[in-house]
Amino acid sequence: MAPINEVDAPSADGTSMPLRGSARGESSSRGRFWMILVLLVVVVGGWWYLRSHGAQANNAAAAGVGNSGTNGGPPPMGPVPVVVATAHRGDLPVYFNGLGTVTAFNTVTVRSRVDGQIVKINFTEGQYVKEGDALIEIDPRPFQVQLEQAEGQLAKDQAQLKDVQVDYERYQLLYKEGVIPKQQLDTQQAQVGTYEGAIKADLATIDNAKLQITYSHITAPISGRVGLRLVDIGNIVHATDTNGLLVITQLQPIAVLFSLPQDQLPEVVAKMRSGKPLEVEAYDRDNSDKIATGKLLTIDNQIDTTTGTYKLKAVFDNAKNELFPNQFVNVHLLVDTKKGVVLVPSTAILRGQQGSTYVFAVKSGNAVAVRNVQVAQTTGNVAGVSTGIGDGDVVVIDGQDKLKDGMVVEPHTQRSGGSSAAQSSFLPDGSTPGAPAGGPVR
Repeated sequence: MAPINEVDAPSADGTSMPLRGSARGESSSRGRFWMILVLLVVVVGGWWYLRSHGAQANNAAAAGVGNSGTNGGPPPMGPVPVVVATAHRGDLPVYFNGLGTVTAFNTVTVRSRVDGQIVKINFTEGQYVKEGDALIEIDPRPFQVQLEQAEGQLAKDQAQLKDVQVDYERYQLLYKEGVIPKQQLDTQQAQVGTYEGAIKADLATIDNAKLQITYSHITAPISGRVGLRLVDIGNIVHATDTNGLLVITQLQPIAVLFSLPQDQLPEVVAKMRSGKPLEVEAYDRDNSDKIATGKLLTIDNQIDTTTGTYKLKAVFDNAKNELFPNQFVNVHLLVDTKKGVVLVPSTAILRGQQGSTYVFAVKSGNAVAVRNVQVAQTTGNVAGVSTGIGDGDVVVIDGQDKLKDGMVVEPHTQRSGGSSAAQSSFLPDGSTPGAPAGGPVR
């Protein structure tokens, strides 16, 4: 048997020669090296192929997204869904808007004119009273005593006057007969005058006592709402007290004070000089719900130099007590009405880079066209357009960012989900559903 570290190899003449074990190990190592090298090349090549193929796919997808937008790429394959509204001709009100505070038309702090103890209160807190209603009664007995004393003094002076008058008539006869001197007659005449003056004083004292009794019964000087009472039964009050007994505020009618910029003053003054009353609307704090409608009453006589505004006063009937003193309101003053303008939702109006305004109008075949328009007035969510579109034209009010001139659209008057489209329809007076008829203007 041959040794395990030797093999037979053929010689040059065809005879076998034995090989050493070291030569066979070197040949096997070189084979494994090349196999590993080939595997590495295959792995690197596959990784590079996958990486380059994925990058091309991403670039293609990105290019597709970019071309589907509005940056110069081809338009989308199908119609673009948009929300539209129909323009119509109507009247558009012009409002000046300001912030206002509700104030009582009249406010009276009721005080006592006499001194005394309160014996009766004839009202409840928060009660509405009419002018002349009894409110508080102060003990009138001291004044009744004064009245009786004055009447007694009057009776005494009247009796004395009658006596001196009789004497004066006698003295006149005696003087004519030359029995008494002139001086004595004049003295008697002076006594008559003295008692006549005393009687007048007594009458004045009586009238004063009656007046004090009247003052002890306090009545409402105006019609209005009574506030919280400041005194109770049994309190001693004085005519010199600084605090009143109660406060009455007149709520029907009621006033609203508000301010407007001084630049709007000439137009308001011109409208007031025309003699036609200007309508004023009061809205709540959120400027969403109209509370009441009234008329402009007057304008203040000066401009506030610190704010550049002037004050105005409006009056409201307030029949249902919607307004309350010191309440904050948003005021809309109607100064003009644009007649016969084309009305569209304000969201349809777009602005170009040069400041021009335009809309997307939907033509036949649902293709859109860019129309340059001139906005005459904007009130709330409604814009009045003087040129560019006409009555009955359909304009896009939502989805304009996806559009270009000539694109085909799929018009809707409602958004998906059934909710009403913003400004897809609006009222003939220029207001939109759910928005105040006289929203902000300037």
